[in-house]
Amino acid sequence: MNILFYCPFNFNIKSSSLKSLGGIESLNIELSKFLSRSHYKIFLATYCKKMIKKKNLINVPIDFLLENKSSFKFDKIISSNDPTIFNHFKYSNNFLWLHNKLPIEKAIRKKKFLPIITNKVSAIFVSDYLSKKTSNIYNFKKKIIIPNFLDPIFSKTKPHINRKPYFIWSVQRKKGLEEIINIWIKKVYKINPNTKLYIFGIDKFSFNKRETKTLLNYNIFLKGRVSKNELKKYYNKSMGMICLGYDETFCINAIEAFSCGLPLITFGLTAVSELIDNKNSFKINNFDELDKKILKILDMNKLQRKRYIDYCYIFSKRYQIKKIIPLWKRVFNS
Repeated sequence: MNILFYCPFNFNIKSSSLKSLGGIESLNIELSKFLSRSHYKIFLATYCKKMIKKKNLINVPIDFLLENKSSFKFDKIISSNDPTIFNHFKYSNNFLWLHNKLPIEKAIRKKKFLPIITNKVSAIFVSDYLSKKTSNIYNFKKKIIIPNFLDPIFSKTKPHINRKPYFIWSVQRKKGLEEIINIWIKKVYKINPNTKLYIFGIDKFSFNKRETKTLLNYNIFLKGRVSKNELKKYYNKSMGMICLGYDETFCINAIEAFSCGLPLITFGLTAVSELIDNKNSFKINNFDELDKKILKILDMNKLQRKRYIDYCYIFSKRYQIKKIIPLWKRVFNS
């Protein structure tokens, strides 16, 4: 069976270690690699310079694919967020792998609406939340929910119990961050000056030098985008992750945190609500409750902390790629 994964971004299958690699790209690389070990011939189309072959996996440049489309035949096409590829291969079974919201207005403006409604497309959603937020006007042939999975880097080694008073922010959007920083300065740091807040994913240059210096005075460190190995290093020695839950269609950060034994402090909004319970998170109703939850985590004894670490780690195992692959194989074999 020939399967095409279409992911129109600048990367290739050797890009796994790059800190600039996004979540969608990482998911396509790992899924393509894993499936190529089965009885499938996998093609991954990306904006890359040359074709890369690795056993049953071929990373093909998108320009080459479209210029030579008559030479290719695919049984299934899985395209990340972009349905325009379906116009070029009329006899394939088409699946739109939706990672983000697709409002009607945006679909029309980006010329994605017609390719969906004219090509008998099935949709693969990364969460039930995203499925419910996607308009029925698209009239998808099927609606399938397959959650995202952990990068193999986060699937290895069990987290240790000994932790430092560190907390993590690793959302790439700033919404809510200003409020968190103010609470950290006025309340958390004031009560416990040993605590540290590490901010990942936000461009360091979006803060001026004066702001950066002021934040350092309160143990707030701007780390920017780093590799997954670097993230894991900080996760494994921290006590909790602040992930409010704005605009999340799955929240890969949450399950990566769980895999390292980190409970979430969250509003439990959007798709985050599908990942949390009272054993792996501390739900807050407003910002005024944030410092209280941080202090509660800081004050936990060793046994209490171990319970959270162990449960978070065990919960994350549900999202190992080997647990998610059967859902994908069911799609291919249907």
